[in-house]
Amino acid sequence: MSVLQEINPNVRNLKHLEYVVLARRANQIKEELQQVLAACLDPTLVNSDKLPADARQRAQRLLGGCVGGSVGSYTATAGISEIVHRISEFITRRDGGVPSHPENIYISPGSQWALTNILKILVNSKSSSQTAVLTPLPSHSTTSLSITSLGAVAIPYNLSEEQGWALQMEELHRALEFAKGLYNPVALYVINPGNPSGHVQSRKSMQDVIRFVSEKRLFLLADEVYQDFVYGEHEFLSYKRVLAEMGPPLADTVELASFHSVSKGFMGEGGLRGGYVELVNVDPAVMKYIFKKFSMDACAPVLGQLALDLMLNPPQPGDPSYPLYNVETRNIKTAVANNVKRACEVVNSLPGFCCQPVQGGAFAFPRLYLPPKAIQKAKEMGMQPDTFYCLRLLEENGVFASPGCEYGQKEGTHHIRFCILTPEDTMEELLGRLTSFHTQFMKDFS
Repeated sequence: MSVLQEINPNVRNLKHLEYVVLARRANQIKEELQQVLAACLDPTLVNSDKLPADARQRAQRLLGGCVGGSVGSYTATAGISEIVHRISEFITRRDGGVPSHPENIYISPGSQWALTNILKILVNSKSSSQTAVLTPLPSHSTTSLSITSLGAVAIPYNLSEEQGWALQMEELHRALEFAKGLYNPVALYVINPGNPSGHVQSRKSMQDVIRFVSEKRLFLLADEVYQDFVYGEHEFLSYKRVLAEMGPPLADTVELASFHSVSKGFMGEGGLRGGYVELVNVDPAVMKYIFKKFSMDACAPVLGQLALDLMLNPPQPGDPSYPLYNVETRNIKTAVANNVKRACEVVNSLPGFCCQPVQGGAFAFPRLYLPPKAIQKAKEMGMQPDTFYCLRLLEENGVFASPGCEYGQKEGTHHIRFCILTPEDTMEELLGRLTSFHTQFMKDFS
């Protein structure tokens, strides 16, 4: 028997990614972050005049939290203590004063790493019934892959595209009842703002979800990594804040893990691998196991920890770097808001496309109504129809979009996903190329 045949069956059963997700990132804030990290890597810059005074002071403060004043040192399992405390302070500010406790926060090498470790605690591989986690459809496939690789099963609940990809309680109940007949459901996974749906949950929707997990005794996993990107009149509310403001007994009993990441906010520094999880109402005995699980990898990368601190505690009025920071953040928000409007306008003007309003997140996810001839051609080539469309779009017009089949979609529907966090001129170029390609594609296969 070959080595490959002996691979863990849970790994062999991982769903094949239809398309590698590559998306152009926005022109995000780099200068102040990179100046501080440069000084942390080369402490001689702390005492030079090559960097702004606040950047040098920030680097000196961050290095003070590192053993030996070096980013090459190990840190505590949960992260550098001073940074963990500042994350706690950020959460408290974000949530309108709802207390956050540093001992419930763990810094990790990205949010997905933290989520996978929490799933390892929840999944009981020795149970007579296979563990199940309720997951949204559509959603990014990484979490479902993690669930599968742990020997559990992801049970999808359909988001309502006709209602702007809203979460419907009837669908949660349906998915849970299905799971109960075959598996042991232990958790509900939500993404807010949605990826790829772009939906932002209302307070009422979140309250309904909280009551649901309380009644059904499910652990709530809240992926909130796109919280910095909410558009129009919509407002981001964390699940922790909504839970706390609902008051006892729910506020004291519902078990929650909330995730955030340095790769998804204004910084966009995915390669530095920095994220965190905050745990709420988790039993102290379970917290000991979580500590052990996180301890297995010693600590998160130190540069990722420093980047988290910079993202959550940006320059303030009066700091030398604040004017540049303020201008750049305002420009980014304006550009993305314009991109959202233009993307929906252009896509909805094209025959065979329908895009729900993008309320938050980094992507548009329009539905694609493909002609029967195009669907037949895709089948002849052994492809999913929207993969076929995306491949032609890339080859003929140089636009890289991801097929909806990679994220899960209702049977018989097709979608594409493309990034909206780009400069406005880039978005106009993308939409122009998409329009040109789509018009010709529909003619070719009509």
